[in-house]
Amino acid sequence: MATLTGAARVAVGGDLSPFFTDHDGHASALSAAAGRVADPVWRLPFHAPYEAMIEPGIADLDNAPSGGKAGAITAALFLRRFVENAPYMHFDVYGWNDSAAPARSKGGACMGARALFEALPDMLSS
Repeated sequence: MATLTGAARVAVGGDLSPFFTDHDGHASALSAAAGRVADPVWRLPFHAPYEAMIEPGIADLDNAPSGGKAGAITAALFLRRFVENAPYMHFDVYGWNDSAAPARSKGGACMGARALFEALPDMLSS
């Protein structure tokens, strides 16, 4: 889980916890759990054509490709290169409440964690 790109915040705003995974079962379990614990999440795609954006031509990989487009997706694709033979889930969260709301104070926020903890039993059994 990371407050990584800012691009995800621009795409989905500050209320949703965007995540990436190749595992459809885990995505379904997480989405269902998010509804149960009122911790909203949103699945973003690993868009394969963007793999070329992290191939810089000089270094092995580019973790910050130029152009300023698809930052959340290219970051997730970059990090996925370091995971082998295991289900992978990447969260790119804002981690901040801009204003106070019931049960949520203004300031730092633990986004997506309640949904993830709720989903873990289902994810581990699949």
